[in-house]
Amino acid sequence: MWQTFVIMHPLSLLLLLFQRTLQFQRNYSKFILPDSLQEDFEYYFGDFFGTGATIEPSKENFKLRMIVIPERSIFDDSFCSDAIMFKNIHNKFHCVEEHYFLQEPYEEIKKICSYSFTNCKNGIRKCNRSKKVMDGLYCKLETGTRIPDCRYQSFYRRGLALITCKWQNKIGELVPFSVEDISMPYGN
Repeated sequence: MWQTFVIMHPLSLLLLLFQRTLQFQRNYSKFILPDSLQEDFEYYFGDFFGTGATIEPSKENFKLRMIVIPERSIFDDSFCSDAIMFKNIHNKFHCVEEHYFLQEPYEEIKKICSYSFTNCKNGIRKCNRSKKVMDGLYCKLETGTRIPDCRYQSFYRRGLALITCKWQNKIGELVPFSVEDISMPYGN
């Protein structure tokens, strides 16, 4: 059985062997690997230090996590706390430090994926910026560490949305994945 595992998943074994080293040395560029294994190693390395299962990029997931319906006023002070709890947004049951919601139709947000790349914040290299001003909400953690004790401050934002997009294999196209910022348009 172990022989089969080693043959089918050699990079997993490599990570297990270097576990102690990797805990103290997250800079994996010091590992010399053939080009054919480098991409796989980076994938496994990301999983090894990641926050858990990734969310499949899809229209439904984006709408659930990032879009708020216009029926409720986003100017309500408790909007973020209620929406984050209702939409079940957390990181392994820990409160997220910040979160953005857009109050725009999905089809308008999806268009942003076809715009050119721009720099993001928080170490994310590629974002797409909207060309039109959008309404949204910035949620910042105020108190709590684990759900359901998370309480957020709500800040209305009107500006250009910065989003990340990911490829969805099922439909063969880029789809919005997350909202990274809502910034003031240039000239304001």
